[in-house]
Amino acid sequence: MIKPADLSVEFLVNIIPYNQALGIRYVAHGDGWASLVLPYHADLVGYSDTGVLAGGTIFTLMDVSAGMAVMTARGGWVPMATLDLRLDYLRPSTPEQDVISRVECYKLTRRVAFVRGMAYNDDPEHPVAHVSGTFMMSD
Repeated sequence: MIKPADLSVEFLVNIIPYNQALGIRYVAHGDGWASLVLPYHADLVGYSDTGVLAGGTIFTLMDVSAGMAVMTARGGWVPMATLDLRLDYLRPSTPEQDVISRVECYKLTRRVAFVRGMAYNDDPEHPVAHVSGTFMMSD
């Protein structure tokens, strides 16, 4: 396992090319949780007449956030794969506003991590989406 001193959450988020392409950036993390931001950009809009971000971009934000939450819960980086990730969209994202994630890893077993979290624009009490899922880890 690579320790956090070797690879930080912020470093990992920033070096992944797909994250760079979408503009996903680090916000904060703690023991078992991570928060990232998907900045609003017109190129990420799903339907030009609404200005709402495409759902796939929010799904990606939540997948990356969940992986980083697992990393903080494990105390270091281990190779992992998303086993199952369910995203429930609760409302459209507000046009021209960033989407912020906060995902926690609430249970770890030897090989499986369980996550849950939400995405929101400016108020966590008014979420855009809710996520729950599992990740498989290797030693």
